[in-house]
Amino acid sequence: MFRTPPGPGTRTSPGLGSRTSPGLGPGHPQVWDTSKASPFHLDLWFYFTLQNWVLDFGRPIAMIIFPLEWFPLNKPSAGDYFHMAYNVITPFLLLKLIERSPRTLPRSMVHVSIITFVMGASIHLVGDSVNHRLIFSGYQHHLSVRENPVIRNLRPQTLIDSFELLYYYDEYLGHSMWYIPFFLILFIYFTGCFTPAARRGRMPLAALLLVGPSSLYYWYLVTEGQIFILYIFTFFAMMALVMHQRRKGLVLDSNGLFLFLSFIITLLLIAAWVGWLWNDKILRKKYPGVIYIPEPWAFYTLHMNNLHQGAS
Repeated sequence: MFRTPPGPGTRTSPGLGSRTSPGLGPGHPQVWDTSKASPFHLDLWFYFTLQNWVLDFGRPIAMIIFPLEWFPLNKPSAGDYFHMAYNVITPFLLLKLIERSPRTLPRSMVHVSIITFVMGASIHLVGDSVNHRLIFSGYQHHLSVRENPVIRNLRPQTLIDSFELLYYYDEYLGHSMWYIPFFLILFIYFTGCFTPAARRGRMPLAALLLVGPSSLYYWYLVTEGQIFILYIFTFFAMMALVMHQRRKGLVLDSNGLFLFLSFIITLLLIAAWVGWLWNDKILRKKYPGVIYIPEPWAFYTLHMNNLHQGAS
């Protein structure tokens, strides 16, 4: 058979040839090199998990813990500064993950996703800041905006519409523009985490130790962000891709296995969370419909906060 000599910009792998991924740059075909598995990115996954827990999960806690004298209600809270740091560090780490992928991924899609992510997270920063600061005024997250005692008696009534608009920016628009590109980038990265079955390796101990904290954070992200549909579609897409690549003799490397296992454990944690609160009538009222997944902060303001007040 005739073989075309490799053109400029095309890399070849000894014995296995190369795979080109067209359309990623004019005149520069890109290559997916499956001749060797990518090593586990311990530094990036560790920093990614750590900053998710500290800057995302920890920001509402920081807002409550730090005294109001340090962060008055008419100024950004400590949690807001956590959120600002998250909006800078997270896209940087996502870009570094993409850079380390053995497969050259579509840059335009990645860049647009990062831009949308930053914009959505910034919208959420403003709405979430006000909503969480309302807790100090008696706002209850397990109730809807109009049912909250501190909101329903506002005059004129149009002020309630303004708070509902703020809630929409926080919980719907902000979350959509934040989480859709976030999961899209993770999935794009996941598509490059395959290696020939003959070169399959084991997950290192460090990866196994990180799976637990990573899965627990994704549980918090899905439940608090109310993005179960987005999560489950991403998970199904991962499953379909794994089965498709297996027919080609490709399996997940340690990075892909780490991400896939984190998503599997997340699904189990969500199922346990829903089962535990299945008969909670008050939360059922706030989350009607087929998909019932209560937010952890709604549970906190309904149950745990009442326990703290009773103890004091």
